[in-house]
Amino acid sequence: MPVIRIQEGASHRLDDIYRYTRDRWGEDQAEKCITGLFETFDKIASHGVPSKPIPGEFGVDGFFLRYERHFVYRRHLSNGDIGIVTILHERMHQIDAFRDDFGPGG
Repeated sequence: MPVIRIQEGASHRLDDIYRYTRDRWGEDQAEKCITGLFETFDKIASHGVPSKPIPGEFGVDGFFLRYERHFVYRRHLSNGDIGIVTILHERMHQIDAFRDDFGPGG
């Protein structure tokens, strides 16, 4: 089974998600949200959750799926592992935030 690697952009997004959720709905809800995301990452590794290809206008190869109100973007790494590139809330402007986390050249 491939190993999940949380990329730098996704790590920052996880911190932001935790802080926002904690400040808005409390620590228990924040823990539940982050735990649910990591359970989703495990399902990605075991092919237990369907994903769709990232749309062509994003300009990168990879896949995404929805977890509650967030989109999880991932790609296959050269060593066979799976990189979680970013996690974006449904209300965010996806392409701009996505490009920030994928970096130049995708």
